[in-house]
Amino acid sequence: MRNILVTNALPYANGPIHMGHLLGYIQADIWVRAMRAMGHDVTYVCADDAHGTAIMLRAEANGITPEEQIANVQKEHIRDFDGFGVHFDHYDSTNSDENKARSEEIYIKNREAGNIAIRPVTQLFDPEKSMFLSDRFIKGTCPKCKAEDQYGDSCEVCGTTYNATELLNPRSTLSGATPVEKSSDHYFFKLPNFAEYLQKWTRDEGRLPVSIANKLDEWFDNGLNDWDISRDAPYFGFEIPDAPNKYFYVWVDAPIGYMSSFENYIKTKRPELNFDAFWKKDSKNEVYHFIGKDIVYFHALFWPAMLEGANYRTPTGLFVNGFLTVNGQKMSKSRGTFIKAETYLQHLNPEYLRYYFASKLSDKVEDSDLNLDDFVQKVNSDLVGKVVNIASRCAKFINTKFDNTLSKTCTESALVQSFIDAGDSIAKAYEAREFSTAIREIMALADRANQYIDEKKPWALAKIEGEEQQVHDVCSVGINLFRQLAVYLAPVLPTLAQQVQDFLKLDRFDFASRQNILTVHEISQFQPLMQRVDPKAVAAMVDASKDSLASAAEPAKVEKKKEKKVEKKPEPKVGEAEIIGIEDFIKVDLRVAEVVEAAHVEGSDKLLQLTLNVGEAEPRNVFSGIREFYAPEDLKGKLVVMVANLAPRKMRFGISNGMVLAAGNGEGVWVISPESGAKAGDKVS
Repeated sequence: MRNILVTNALPYANGPIHMGHLLGYIQADIWVRAMRAMGHDVTYVCADDAHGTAIMLRAEANGITPEEQIANVQKEHIRDFDGFGVHFDHYDSTNSDENKARSEEIYIKNREAGNIAIRPVTQLFDPEKSMFLSDRFIKGTCPKCKAEDQYGDSCEVCGTTYNATELLNPRSTLSGATPVEKSSDHYFFKLPNFAEYLQKWTRDEGRLPVSIANKLDEWFDNGLNDWDISRDAPYFGFEIPDAPNKYFYVWVDAPIGYMSSFENYIKTKRPELNFDAFWKKDSKNEVYHFIGKDIVYFHALFWPAMLEGANYRTPTGLFVNGFLTVNGQKMSKSRGTFIKAETYLQHLNPEYLRYYFASKLSDKVEDSDLNLDDFVQKVNSDLVGKVVNIASRCAKFINTKFDNTLSKTCTESALVQSFIDAGDSIAKAYEAREFSTAIREIMALADRANQYIDEKKPWALAKIEGEEQQVHDVCSVGINLFRQLAVYLAPVLPTLAQQVQDFLKLDRFDFASRQNILTVHEISQFQPLMQRVDPKAVAAMVDASKDSLASAAEPAKVEKKKEKKVEKKPEPKVGEAEIIGIEDFIKVDLRVAEVVEAAHVEGSDKLLQLTLNVGEAEPRNVFSGIREFYAPEDLKGKLVVMVANLAPRKMRFGISNGMVLAAGNGEGVWVISPESGAKAGDKVS
């Protein structure tokens, strides 16, 4: 058993949690749950980042104290995290006595070690607000291109970077006053003292993603600079020891909040844990930070340097996630894709999003896209159509015909054992944060389970006199296979896992528990476990996001365009061809596609769901009305011809992204195959 401390980047106590934030928190929560399922002792803590000028000003605008401001926001953050199943062992605030004491200690140790410098800095000062202005609170004219209304650090028009004192016609965005230059003593952390140490630290195997370590080399090549760690009053934060009216910059005490939150957790909830056992120099216990790529600089340079200078251990590893886009674009208030966690929870099951994120995430520092159409299709196809479908198909027979009790023997022990054995590679994928790999392996098992049930057809056997035992055996095997899948999905879908555990009346649901095959085992009455994603609910969530942000401080401008009247053609009925001209026909893009997977569509006696490799980065999902003529196993691995440039079509069962060509003569239907030697992605002329 390993002893592990996990933290997430601290959300700023100045606004709500949104989808972009949740990517990193859900990733960490899944990893924590998976590591616990493997038998490790994992402590998971976080806190609100509660200091800074922005919070002070927000509180002032709201007519409350900063303490009231951060307390109100913290309640909202905890509510939203709980709603998405992100369960921290302890959730604290950086505005705590423990954090103040720990920040002062680390500062003093570094000061005594010669890592602190003091020198005057000239800044712009707002004479009306009586405060120094950070770059974000200054606007003026770019000194190079003369563009107006530019911030105090860079020009958005020509891209020039500059000091705020170089702006022409500067003004304070807080009061509108013209700022004046004023000098003040600032305190600096001597980061160059740790240049050699940090170069080695960032290259330690497993410490950082290689891409991040390579990026940091640019900073080393350019030379590290002293880090300004002080801010002048008025400021909401901790006062620097022996420096009246000087406060720690928010990024000093924010990461120390990892330590103080853990310390507070020990004091209030787990006194048997030892703080030094995790934070003393050369501790063998593990500490991991899950962070976004935008704050790597602070976590990979300043943070380990501060810890090293104060003789504390440094993190075992930094796990870095990319940004989130929605429908392939940056989250947008005008499009309704800047979605708050609270808004999502009002419309959709949070486990849908946990699953979708898991299906995308890996250990790479890559941006992830929340494609809302794909989101609907993937959840409905995988979770409802494949996984939950297994239980619903088998449990009804166990409940109604066999007194809620599974068969006394497992007639497919080799099949069930193969599912058990697959847990080893799935566990490794979880540990390596290769969640998308784990999901692919789990869904491949789900396909095998459904194929087994399709082949055995217990619903047909139940109609044959004398086949009761075979029905019992087949459905009992199905329930065992379903149990394995639910165990593997538990880190991603904790609520569903608890429902399955209750349904199967099991005391344990960790990875080790999968080893026991269930025989002569009583189960509960089956209840629906998960509903399909309703596209209307997704649309309502997007609309609500537009409405809730319509009065934001910087509303997006929406240009109204004159609508062009389009005469709608009636849609052809299923099985009925639409007559098109030759000019339309030559636009059709025919491609060779390989059938990667094929499965029956629950609720349809005509459709098969096909997963097609068309030589693209992602496979295509296509529904085809050929179920009467083909079994799924007959199509798997087959090359077919598809129309690749049709617009995705929303169907009751999900999104169909293309059409497989088939021909019939009144007696049968045959899918069209390419000539020998063709491969997936080839164009058909």
